[in-house]
Amino acid sequence: MQKINLKGRSLLTWLDYSGEEIRYLLELAKKEKLEKGQRKQRFAGISVALLFEKRSTRTRCSFETAVGGEGGHPVFLSTSDIHLGGKETIEDTARVLGRLFDAIEFRGFKQSTVETLAKYSGVPVYNGLTDAYHPTQALADVQTIEENCGPAQGKKLCFVGDGRNNVANSLMVISAKLGMNFTVIAPDTLRPDEELVRRCAPLFKEKNAVCEITADVNAAKGADALYTDVWVSMGEEAKKAERVKLLSPYQVNEALFEKTENRNCVFLHCLPAVRGEEVTAGIIDGQQSRVWDEAENRKHTIKAIMLATLGL
Repeated sequence: MQKINLKGRSLLTWLDYSGEEIRYLLELAKKEKLEKGQRKQRFAGISVALLFEKRSTRTRCSFETAVGGEGGHPVFLSTSDIHLGGKETIEDTARVLGRLFDAIEFRGFKQSTVETLAKYSGVPVYNGLTDAYHPTQALADVQTIEENCGPAQGKKLCFVGDGRNNVANSLMVISAKLGMNFTVIAPDTLRPDEELVRRCAPLFKEKNAVCEITADVNAAKGADALYTDVWVSMGEEAKKAERVKLLSPYQVNEALFEKTENRNCVFLHCLPAVRGEEVTAGIIDGQQSRVWDEAENRKHTIKAIMLATLGL
């Protein structure tokens, strides 16, 4: 694996990274997984601020264990702990945290918040989730696909459900960068943002890959992986009844897996999942499911991102 210098880089969206840089991070993550359990203390003396506007299980635990397990100091900061965008501007918070920490992770609502933190902090900033993107999740998703299906290039990933959410957006971008065919199966009112589709189109073309957006569940044919997410994202709870009615035909179930005509197709979900809504219990708890490997891979990919961007 040839080392690529990413020291000092933030990760806000995969649009900012080349396919070669993403591939390097994937190879580094695979190496980290092979060596899991080793305590090399590479984060000794490193402090990372973890800013959370939204609750989290996998993102928070992955960052904390990746840093803390190797001698670093992760500091969890919720909106009840600091004045993020309240009494103090985001710019000023960024300036202060940049003086005190080696890196900053942000999980919250606006993409503009993580961009402002990166602009004014002077240290690497990692997008742990915004309403627009979820890049650390997407890297773990690709690692899981490659563990089960081989190299991402030329494979077919289908995202089924709410096609304009942050996970679908990041999967579209990383698929385009790596040459993976990407299909969004969603109702017409929940299609991906047209501007993002436009930006990704030449990237897919460059890699001889295809991006398809459709409301037809039969487009799952040939999929190597079926992916879904909750029908109601954080902050959209008032729309639950509407979303359940709209998305019920897009449930990932045994019938949809039959449509893939691929007995080796795997199931992915970023979690948490609502069994009986976006996915049946038989699928998420069945032989096709790789969601637990996917959850574990959050740690390995996040560690790889930090090792590379901190120059460790």
